[in-house]
Order: sequence, then structure tokens, then C-alpha cells
Amino acid sequence: AKQIYTLYFHFPCDLLSPSLHTGSQGQFPITHNVTVAEGGTADMTCRVDHNDNTSLQWSNPAQQTLFFGDKKALRDNRIELVRASWQELAIRISEVALTDEGQYTCSLFTMPVKTAKAFLTVLRVPEKPEIAGFTKPAKEGDQITLTCVTSGSKPAADIRWFRNEKEIQGAKEVNASGKTFTVSSTLRLQVDRDDDGVAYTCRVEHVALSSSPQQTTEVLEVHYPPFVDITSSLTFPEEGEYLKLECVSKGNPLPDSVLWTKDGGELPDIDRMIVEGRELTFTSLNKTDNGTYRCEASNHLGTSRAEYMLFVYDPNALQQKGPDHALIGGVVAVVVFITLCLIIVLGRYLARHKGTYLTHEAKGAEDAPDADTAIINAEGNQAHAAEKKEYFI
Repeated sequence: AKQIYTLYFHFPCDLLSPSLHTGSQGQFPITHNVTVAEGGTADMTCRVDHNDNTSLQWSNPAQQTLFFGDKKALRDNRIELVRASWQELAIRISEVALTDEGQYTCSLFTMPVKTAKAFLTVLRVPEKPEIAGFTKPAKEGDQITLTCVTSGSKPAADIRWFRNEKEIQGAKEVNASGKTFTVSSTLRLQVDRDDDGVAYTCRVEHVALSSSPQQTTEVLEVHYPPFVDITSSLTFPEEGEYLKLECVSKGNPLPDSVLWTKDGGELPDIDRMIVEGRELTFTSLNKTDNGTYRCEASNHLGTSRAEYMLFVYDPNALQQKGPDHALIGGVVAVVVFITLCLIIVLGRYLARHKGTYLTHEAKGAEDAPDADTAIINAEGNQAHAAEKKEYFI
């Protein structure tokens, strides 16, 4: 007959899973850490899956009881009860301050008392950044410093710089003041005229500003000497035509006016040469207008000049012989000349070689009395020439 053995196992209660144990001795409160921005609302929840009518309690970091079950123990109007049952105790803290940060305790009053911890993290929004260290205006070539500062953040904020829309790097510095931080970032620049009107933006990013980062912008003003250039309304000005010359000047500050001169002196015919602002207008061109015209512009940083050489064309001459026909005629002449040179060189080369051949053929006939003797002498000369070649080789 088979023998049957029965085995008995004993497990301590502490090893049993709380979800499988219906007694309060195996139950533990469950909490979660909470993060909230200063001034916001924090919901603190403690629950127990199975509870045999044992009370729950919330305490603050100073171990002061906030709620025991549904009974409020601390007089703080910011703290209120959300839900209270044997399985859950939920409270709400409004207008959270930095002083509320810390470790909160949920207690389940069994024997012994079981506790769970929940850390409340309070974020502090950084203050609006400010840019300091720059005094307008700067001069071209100056070394300037832009410093962006934001304070009061928790944790420390991050600062990013942008030149217009392109990100650039600054030197960052972080200083702690109690629980908050002051962050600064510095840019050192040597400015030129390309920096005039450029927007440098300091952007502050922080975990409490996830949707809308704070930023401030400084638009640089850089003074620099003027630069001028002259533009013409006509490419080939002709006699009798209307011509406008414009003196295009750039500078900061912009030159108030420009000075027009011709060949180093004043304009000779103010009736036909009209100056309006930066424009010089010729109402009707003629040959006497030929010359070098100069435009001069100044500001407190310097003076700039530009010149335009005016040549007035005869309209009849341009119609008879345009610049394109002259170019084509020149090319054709060069091609014809080269072709003739090649023909002459080739003809001389062929004539020279033909004469040499006839000379060799005629050498045997110089001293011969008749034609037969001349042929024999010519053959003999060729033989002698071959012998000489063989001898010299």
C-alpha cells in the first residue's frame, strides 16, 4: 500500500503579500511624491488596499498632524480635506509656498504603526530676465558686454542667447541664495556696422515655464562712418536725354545732406543741373557735361566720397556703329588676318621643298654633253650621296 505524507509550511505574516492578506497587520499605506510650482495646488493622497477600520493620518515635514481621518488637526486655511475613508485619505494644499516643501508622512495606526513618505517639491518660477551692461549707442569697433540676469528660480534656470534667430553661446554663472538661485549669462562682443539693428535675445527656460519661456531683447545701435555709391538712370547717356544720378549713402547717423561737385569744383550749370536731396538731375545732356562728378557725405564719425565719370554719346554715332557691330568687325578682321598668314607660310614651305628637289635632279646635267650622259651623271651623284651617307654613319 502507498504511504501518503502531508507537509505543513509556516510562513511569517510579514512575508505575505499585502494584497493577499486581509488583516491590518499586513497592510502598508501607499503614497506618491508631488511636484508643484509656487502658488499652485498640491494634492496629497494616501491609500490602503485592504483596511479593517484602522485610521489614517497625514503629517507635515515638522511632524505636525494635518488630518487624522476626517478630523482637521492643524489650523491652516490653505489645507482642506478632499476624501476620507478607511481605504484613502486625500488632502489638498492651496497657494503652496517654498516653506511647504519637504517630506510628508502618511501613518496607518496598526500595531506597530506603518508609515509611508511622500516628498513635496516646490518649484519657483524665475523672475523676468534683464539685460545690463550696454549703453547706447556703441561705435564701430567697440568692445561691449551684454549680461542677462534672472533671479529667484528653483531649481536654477537655464539661459540661452540668440542673435536674431540664431543661437549663440554665453558664459553662465549660478549663485545660490537660500533655496533659490540667481543665474547670469554674459556675452562679450566687438561690434561693427553689421550689428546695427541686430536683436540680441536672452531667453530663460525653466521646468515651471514649460509652455512659455520668459525672454527679453536688446536691439543694438552701432554708429559708423558713412559709405556712399552713385547710381545712374542711363547706361549710355546721349545728348538731349534726361539723366538722374543718385548718391546712395549709408551710415549711422545717416548723413543729413550730400555735396555734389564736378572735376573738383562747383557745378557749372545750375539751370540744367538740379540738386534735390541726394539726387543730381540733368534736364538735357550735352557734350559740355562730360567730366567726373563726385558725391560726398559726412557724419560725426567720418566722410566718404564716390565718383562717376560721365561721357555723353552722340546719338547719330551710336546708331551708325553700335558697340556690338564694332566688336563683330574686329573679330572678323583678326580671323581673316590669321588665315592669310597661314596661307603665306604654307606656300613658302611648299615652294622651298620643290626647289630643292629640282636642284638635286639637275646636278648631273650641268657638265653633260647630251641627255644620256646627264641621266648617267645624275644616277652617279645619287650613288655618291648614298656612299657619303654610309661613310659618315
